[in-house]
Amino acid sequence: MIQKRGLYTKRMFDVVLAATAIVMTLPIMCIAWMVASVETRSNGLFMQERVGKDGKIFKILKIKTMNPSANNHSTVTTSRDSRITKSGAFFRKTKIDELPQLFNVLIGEMSFVGPRPDVPGFADRLQGEDRIILSVRPGITGPASLKYRNEEALLAKEEDPEHYNREVLWPDKVAINKAYVEHWSFKQDMVYLIKTIIG
Repeated sequence: MIQKRGLYTKRMFDVVLAATAIVMTLPIMCIAWMVASVETRSNGLFMQERVGKDGKIFKILKIKTMNPSANNHSTVTTSRDSRITKSGAFFRKTKIDELPQLFNVLIGEMSFVGPRPDVPGFADRLQGEDRIILSVRPGITGPASLKYRNEEALLAKEEDPEHYNREVLWPDKVAINKAYVEHWSFKQDMVYLIKTIIG
């Protein structure tokens, strides 16, 4: 369990790094936003409700990578999803679509490292000891994110991606994230961050 001092250290690191990263990547975000706006013929900024610390709902920010579809309302995305735009495929591969989440980190809704925030219907339904996952801010990256960095390709191989996500991937992610919170260390956060950056 992360102690109060650890939470403070983690938060100060997030604020300094997020502010620095925003200054450095803002031109890239602006260009990506414009490209996404043109290709999707809509606002290139994607906002979606996610479950955050203490179960509070917040809106995650991303560059839009998919066209809306009246026939597909699934929250599970595979690498063969027809909704993904040409620029969106590139943004997803390079993680450029994730850059706006730096603002989520800066204002305190997210952290650089932590359990990946999920849509309502998953994290908000955690029970018992598993709810320890909600005691920390969700992260841009983390141990579960690294293990399943090729999640979309993995789901694309399944006949029923939503069932596989709910019955196989989600329980494993819960176990991984629970262990992360229970054995948290700032040093380990740095390891996860470095592994994410070097790919």
